[in-house]
Amino acid sequence: MKDVLLSSPLFGICLSIFTYEAGVWINKKLKTPVANPLLIAIALIILILQIFRIPLESYAVGGDIISMFLAPATAALAISIYGQLDILKRNWLPVLAGTAVGSAVSMTSVYLLCQAFSLDEKLTASLLPKSVTTPIAMGIARQNGGIVPVTVAAVIFTGILGAILAPLLIRLFRVRNPIAAGLAIGTSSHAVGTSKALELGETQGAMSGIAICMAGIITVLYSLLLTA
Repeated sequence: MKDVLLSSPLFGICLSIFTYEAGVWINKKLKTPVANPLLIAIALIILILQIFRIPLESYAVGGDIISMFLAPATAALAISIYGQLDILKRNWLPVLAGTAVGSAVSMTSVYLLCQAFSLDEKLTASLLPKSVTTPIAMGIARQNGGIVPVTVAAVIFTGILGAILAPLLIRLFRVRNPIAAGLAIGTSSHAVGTSKALELGETQGAMSGIAICMAGIITVLYSLLLTA
């Protein structure tokens, strides 16, 4: 019975849903950005797999199905972008400049740190696209000879960190402009950060969604230069 359950895709899917819902419930109770639902879900899944000695492959049967929805979920951000199309037209230059500078700073800092710690080319290629959304980051890492699982872990960590710190940093640096706040969040912490930007406001969410697309394109081009 146990083998039948673990071999079913429903195991990984249901475990992901239940742990994430548990994360949402804990987040609402604690009312703190540190209690990020995605972070809690990851911790609970790892804990359950370890306690019951469940192979990762059994979870991945259903987990891989959930991963298939990453690209459509990213594309769905276009709805929010379309709703703020007038703002985009009026601010196309700040959007382009902000995402270009943000992406360049992110990748250059990662590259320099990898060089400082003498990491090999594979790890460097894996960590460079950490600030773009998962489907784009996986493609960049694969194209440049990186290790895709390392890239996925780096992207998730970056997104969660951005979602946790974004509200604090916006208050700390007194960012009043919702367009600037949204661009900063989307450029540095992709879709996970955008979920937090949407909580801050519709404009922030739309600009963060735009930044994801722009940062993805710029990161693809810039990564070719750094790994050439």
